[in-house]
Amino acid sequence: MCGIVGYIGERKVIPVLMEGLRRLEYRGYDSAGVVFFRKGALEVVKTKGRILDLEEKLFEKCYVDAAAPGLGHTRWATHGEPSDKNAHPHFDCTRSLAVVHNGIIENYYQLKSELLEKGHFFSSATDTEVIAHLIEEFLKRGCAPFEALCKAAKRLKGSYALAVVFKKDPEALFVARNQSPVVIGLGEGENFVASDIPALLPFTREVIFLEDGEVAILTKEKVSIFNPEGKEVIREPVKIEWDLASAEKGGYPHFMLKEIYEQPEAIQHTSLGRINQQNGEVDFSADGLSEDFFKGIKKLFIVACGTSFHAGLVGKYLIEEKVGIPVEVDLASEFRYRNPLINENTLFIAISQSGETADTLASLREAKKRGAKVLSICNVVGSTIARESDVVLYTQAGPEISVASTKAFTTQVCMLLLLSFYMQKRVAKREPDKNELEALLSLPGILKKEMSLWHEKIKEISKKWYFAEDFLYLGRNILFPIALEGALKIKEIAYTHAEGYAAGEMKHGPIALIEEKVPTVVLAAKETGIIYEKTLSNAEEVASRRGPLIAVVSKGAEEFYKLTQDVIEVPLTVKVLLPILYVIPLQLFAYEIAALRGCDIDKPRNLAKSVTVE
Repeated sequence: MCGIVGYIGERKVIPVLMEGLRRLEYRGYDSAGVVFFRKGALEVVKTKGRILDLEEKLFEKCYVDAAAPGLGHTRWATHGEPSDKNAHPHFDCTRSLAVVHNGIIENYYQLKSELLEKGHFFSSATDTEVIAHLIEEFLKRGCAPFEALCKAAKRLKGSYALAVVFKKDPEALFVARNQSPVVIGLGEGENFVASDIPALLPFTREVIFLEDGEVAILTKEKVSIFNPEGKEVIREPVKIEWDLASAEKGGYPHFMLKEIYEQPEAIQHTSLGRINQQNGEVDFSADGLSEDFFKGIKKLFIVACGTSFHAGLVGKYLIEEKVGIPVEVDLASEFRYRNPLINENTLFIAISQSGETADTLASLREAKKRGAKVLSICNVVGSTIARESDVVLYTQAGPEISVASTKAFTTQVCMLLLLSFYMQKRVAKREPDKNELEALLSLPGILKKEMSLWHEKIKEISKKWYFAEDFLYLGRNILFPIALEGALKIKEIAYTHAEGYAAGEMKHGPIALIEEKVPTVVLAAKETGIIYEKTLSNAEEVASRRGPLIAVVSKGAEEFYKLTQDVIEVPLTVKVLLPILYVIPLQLFAYEIAALRGCDIDKPRNLAKSVTVE
């Protein structure tokens, strides 16, 4: 979603803000702006469009040498269309303060009506501008800037990460947080604030995460944090170990392609330290997970959104088969608005790459209210979902910059597989298959050998079909979620309509779509036995109706060569690794189709990386 960057110190403020904003471009945005001090007044420059457009405006006005403090923002529209007026930062009536905001103020209409009655005038259609005028109202009553911000924050309902500068207090930045991430970066004689870690990496690795309801004051020399009761909080900083180069493209044309090729290493990192090399057992003790955690558990809920939901569907197959406990998989946006049958005998598993997904976080909180134990799988250390879980399993995939998720998905599946092994031994009291564990350990090496071969073949196939406007993806059993994920990827980045279906359901409607212009991508693995034979029959039904086929199949699947020459062969493996091996060719296929169609692959239209609002 939106991005925030703030700086106070001795550096020139514009270069710091622009560098930070560039590091947040992956979150998705439609406009950008900055605020800084100039000749004792607050100066705002903002524009619809990309950061490059903002830089041009700043250069035209010769503001590149402006001094700190200052704030920067990238906006993803929620209230009001993308425009210069709706871009952040926003002023109050008197231009005595400026606000940037991530999130949604749910009671903004009520607050705006009150403020209009009191004579305030508004320049935008955003919910954010209400915050600036609400703070102004408390300033009029004689409150100091910090007190005014605290009182205004208590009137707000919804999610917000706020950063504010005041004309009367040019030696400080003020920030507040509720259900939307805020990270403070610590330096020598300077301090920073941002909505996400990558914006801080060029400047510092020492960070503090704000908790919900907290407000902070940043000066050059100090950071002071206060809880909702106004008491100062002392919190030790966290050191970020990410290498700055890992957030750059590394020679690849797009972050997405780089991240696809990083998957062997990412899977290795996920497994690292969780498989005991001496006895070959899965061990989560370093993550704080023990056998006692599962006592009394009779049912699992896996709740997530988008790509993470598809990982959850794979997890259902794995856990039910290995552990024998019923697993229900829910879309978080649906779960939070129904009456789920949850109690203290339920384990709730939240899956989120960012750890800040609003619907998943709300579902987690609802599950906790009902007494469920909560385990989360996420990638971002210190994220809200991680902090609010009883146990968190970090995938350790490293930064994922491209909006379309790739390595986050495969590492989530890897973590669910490890969890199923762990529960199989400690809950079901059955020994995991050693061959499966060994296959997982050897998987990164296999992927490194296969990926470039897949890619060359996929480039050829993509040239034949990049113009297609519709795709059908078919899979069965554990490959059905992969059909859904493959269809999602091509929709996300190539703007091409695609549907994922359980192959056995094709006769119940989708077969009507089969024609010469609609390619069908079929996933079939010999490791699945009779399921493979059934999927082959579904493929033959497509071919008999002159539907073009693209087959992702096991090596040696000669039957498919009789139906199509567009075949991508996957090495034989154990069944539990099929989702990882089969999804990567689909990621590459979506990437190549999008590239041939000239799409903005890393920042697809209308999408955002971290969905922190409904």
